[in-house]
Parts: sequence; C-alpha cells; structure tokens
Amino acid sequence: MNDNQNDNIHEPQTLASQSEKPTATTQSATQTVSWERTALEKLAINYMAEQKTARRWRTFVRLAWLAFFALLAFSLLDRGAPSTDMNADHTAVIEIKGEIASGGETSADQVMTSLRSAFEDKGAKAVVLLINSPGGSPVQAGMINDEIYRLKALHKKPVYAVVEETCASAAYYIAVAADQIYVDKASIVGSIGVLMDGFGFTGLMEKLGVERRLMTAGENKGFMDPFSPQTEKHRAFTQGMLNQIHQQFIAVVKKGRGERLKETPETFTGLFWSGQQAVELGLADKIGTLDFVAREVVKAPDLIDYTKRDNVAEKLVKRFGASIGEGAVKALKTVPAVQ
Repeated sequence: MNDNQNDNIHEPQTLASQSEKPTATTQSATQTVSWERTALEKLAINYMAEQKTARRWRTFVRLAWLAFFALLAFSLLDRGAPSTDMNADHTAVIEIKGEIASGGETSADQVMTSLRSAFEDKGAKAVVLLINSPGGSPVQAGMINDEIYRLKALHKKPVYAVVEETCASAAYYIAVAADQIYVDKASIVGSIGVLMDGFGFTGLMEKLGVERRLMTAGENKGFMDPFSPQTEKHRAFTQGMLNQIHQQFIAVVKKGRGERLKETPETFTGLFWSGQQAVELGLADKIGTLDFVAREVVKAPDLIDYTKRDNVAEKLVKRFGASIGEGAVKALKTVPAVQ
C-alpha cells in the first residue's frame, strides 16, 4: 500500500512538470509570432519614416515655389529706379552687346523697344548706342537701322554710337545710322561683308559607304543639304544672293557716312580695322568714350540706361518653360505701379 500510495502521490507532480516544459511546436509558434511582430514593427517604422520624408519634401517644394514667386514679384515690381531724375536733362544709353539675333537680348524687338522709350523721354537730350558686338543677322540689324532713322526724324534728337571693343558686320550696320561714331583707338571696326557657312559630308559618306536617300518635290528643295553634292547652279544662286545683301550693306554705309567715308578698294571687302584706322578711313568720327560724349558732346553728363533686358524672374520662366510662371508674369505686369 505504501508503495502504491507513493506512486500515486508522485505521478501527478511528474505530469505537471512535463506540461510546464515547452514542446518543439510551441517554440516554433512563439518564434513565428515574434518574427511577424518584428517585421510588422519594421514596416510600420519604415512607413512612418517615408510619410515624414514625404511631408518634408512637400513642405520644401511649397517653400521653393513661394520663394520663386516672391523673387518674381520683387523683380517685376521693384525695377530699381535710377538715382537720376528722368525728367531732368540726361543722356539716354542703349547697349548693343553680343550677337545680334532674333530672340536674344540684342534682337530688333528688344533694341527697338529701348529706342522708343529713349526717344519719347523728354529728359533725354540725345541717345547713345553703346556697342560691343561682333555682328549677327543683317535682317535684325536692318530693322534697327530703319527704326533709328524713323525716330530721329520724328523726335529731332541726335544719336551717337560709342564703340567699346568691337563694332563689326551687323553691329556696324546699326552704328552707321548714328550721327557720329566714337571709338577707342584699339577698337575693332568694319567687316562690311556677308557670309553664309556650312559643311559638306559627301566625300566622308562615300568612304564610309553611307548612301544618302533624300526625296523632294521641287528641283531645288534639297538646296544646301550638307549630305548632297553642291551643284554649280546652286553655288551661283547662293553667291548672287550674298552679293545682293552685300550691296544693301554697302548702300547703308554710304548713306550713313556720306562724304566722311574715304572709300578704298578694300573698304567693302570684309576687312576690319582698329579704331584709329577707322577714324582715318572715315568709318568712324573721333576717339571718345561714353562719358566723353555725354559730357562734352551732348552736354548732359547724367547717364540713364534704357536698355530693355529680361530680369532674373523672366529668364527663369523662359528657361524652365513654366506656363504657370509665365501667367504670373503677365498678371503682375498688369498691376498698375503705385505713383
């Protein structure tokens, strides 16, 4: 009896102790739950981090746009009024710098707008073209030249050209419309000629075994194609056109310089000269600077720049092609200025 009782007494304790020990299945389930919890926690943390980054990025973009439009408004509304009173006597200055081409800051549209503003201002006693340009489009130069003559006749104001480093080709085309041309002794002046350049790749194509397949409707539609051989007919046609434009250039120079021009066999060959030589040849009048002309010739030493330029905001709008920015520019320009 005692032995059996002892067995009965100890058996429940043994079963209880066995039930307290985790089985392999229980351990596996616990590990799975722990891994899932860890994974969910990581996902939640990553999601929250991404949301936080996204909010910061949206805030940054909004602030960037706000700064952009603030700069836009500041650039358009605060033009930086000149210290000189525009109603007082002064010399109007218009810069013609860089390549003369459509769409640029020295296009006919930009320069002609500046010219009109200068001529219409009663305080401007004369208009000075401050030139530093190697030339460019004869079309743009011709339009500016014609407008100068029209405005001079309309407003009865003198126009002077002051050359800095260079006044060549189309720039000189513009300068001859001035009443007088002032240069530095080392300026480059002239280049009265016309050119049209390009490349021909027909020989290279033959060496590479490349066949040109050009289909046109019209005998001369492929004219000036760099991958097709140039015919004598096309060469003669082009030369005739260039000669015609050259004669137009020569006529403009003779009209502007008149009897002051000391024509030589090389005058209209496309050569250029120093400022000192240009004065000797009658291509320019005197040695002089902008300050000299304003002070000694115009007798109005105060200078006011009438050059029309794109401001920083307008350049940004053009560069990025932002239609919303262009709309803002137009809207701001319609706001009347506070007097």
